[in-house]
Amino acid sequence: MGGTKYGVIVITQTSKQTSTLDNIYMRLVGINGKSYHCRLRNNTRLGPLSKGVMSSPAPLGKLILIEVDKQPDPSHSEDSWFLASVQVQAPEGNTFQFPVYHWITDSKVHRFREATGLFFTLWWEVYMEGIPHCVEADSPLSLPLEVQFSVTKAAQFTYTAGSVLLELRLEGLAYNNANWKDMNQIYEVFSRRTTDIAVLNGINPVMIRRCDILPKNSPVTDAMVFPRGQWRLQTEMQKGNIFLCDYKLLDDVQANVVSGRQQYLMAPLILLHRNPHNELLPIAIQLKQEPGANNPIFLPTDLELDWLLAKTFVRSADFSMHQLNFHLLRTHLLAEVFAVSLLRNVPTVHPLYKLLTPHTRYTLQINILARELLISDTGVFTEFAASGGEGMVTILRRALSSMTYSSLCMPEDIAERGLNAVPNYYYRDDGLQLWHIINKFVRGLLGHYYKNDLEVQEDPELQSWILDIFKHGFLSHQVTGIPYFFSTVEELVKFVTMVIFTCSCQHAAVNSGQYDSGGWMPNTPISLQHPPPSRKGVANESTLMKALNKEVE
Repeated sequence: MGGTKYGVIVITQTSKQTSTLDNIYMRLVGINGKSYHCRLRNNTRLGPLSKGVMSSPAPLGKLILIEVDKQPDPSHSEDSWFLASVQVQAPEGNTFQFPVYHWITDSKVHRFREATGLFFTLWWEVYMEGIPHCVEADSPLSLPLEVQFSVTKAAQFTYTAGSVLLELRLEGLAYNNANWKDMNQIYEVFSRRTTDIAVLNGINPVMIRRCDILPKNSPVTDAMVFPRGQWRLQTEMQKGNIFLCDYKLLDDVQANVVSGRQQYLMAPLILLHRNPHNELLPIAIQLKQEPGANNPIFLPTDLELDWLLAKTFVRSADFSMHQLNFHLLRTHLLAEVFAVSLLRNVPTVHPLYKLLTPHTRYTLQINILARELLISDTGVFTEFAASGGEGMVTILRRALSSMTYSSLCMPEDIAERGLNAVPNYYYRDDGLQLWHIINKFVRGLLGHYYKNDLEVQEDPELQSWILDIFKHGFLSHQVTGIPYFFSTVEELVKFVTMVIFTCSCQHAAVNSGQYDSGGWMPNTPISLQHPPPSRKGVANESTLMKALNKEVE
């Protein structure tokens, strides 16, 4: 084939299962025309480099893009190929770089621009009105191969889920609809045996805040919480020793109906006191927001089972707040927004893509599975949790509408909740160190590419990324404080730090200790099936079992 000759080097990713036996074709596109559609010699099985020569009828001038396709050889089935990059040597001596880093899994023509890399074609979908949008995908298999589970990840995921289910089956607990007979039976099944309100270093360490003024709907008195007169509430609040967990976001949420039986979800207020031994202990529990005669204030000096039942209702409320607000919304759903916007707006060779993709790689697939298996109409959470169904939608909408940018940035969140000086707050101590390490790394990397604020302002891909996040993640609510345009390097560094921290450290904090917290089922009941006590002195083991069971036989 005559004409102008171009030298081509095709670079395949150097790892297993990335090469191909298919026939590779390429066409060069320049400002003056196109080359012939040329078949290249396929050496990808022999090494990462395949060299070839392509021809065009005339010089193409500056190259704009390449068109790549692979066609299966009749001797074998079509396979997948990970194309890393292509280098083209023009006859004039110029070298053109085409960074790709993309799986090619079909026989379609794929186009890649010179020196820019790949943009992924993804679309937004409104899964529920009033919550962050998600990726439009029927199943994980419809995602780009780059963000699907790897073989190792898929095997690990399947093994973990399968081994847990097998253990339950061997113990006769999987698909068991029988009631618990008594507390002894629960003791035999679950290893952990304490019901704690662990607000500093438990699975939900972000509910607690310092209390400087008692809420107007909390009629707690000194005589209730300090019956021996050793302290006064006002004085202890001034010293910074009184703390509050207020679940008002759950108030008047329509609780679920499970198997035809009404479930119960409270919106409690918990008052805690830091004593001279630096122990942070609950001193009062109010199970409903509206004070009244049928809403007693439970105290640690009450009868043991009264206090235990009140704590059980608190733990059930905390399960819903933790799972829907702090776990699902603030880590999973936000991480998906960050990931989808990254894939849609930022090319694969952009430094921001390189920086963020390790932290968002598996987010889309795990969220698709969560929507299918957990929060869909037939999902486990929808069918069995007190906050499933309509209640779940209400909680997620309220949580998003009350979310602020500062609450996602750990140093600001800790300060706003008044917890800078609380001892033994390991979530804060470890988290702040990690935040500052991430911030230092992000500042160094992005500072290498953006030398001044103007370079940030004039990066259209960067600005498209943040605008997409503002629109589809925070639904264009400016009250959240989320930026929709980066004006300075400092703004960019802070936001990217938050993204990495949210996808990694924060998710680990609210996810990885779930078994430690819920390994004792009464410590984290997903639903309670009996109304809360309206007076003291009536709780017994039967009352507790009624709350945990559909009924007591």
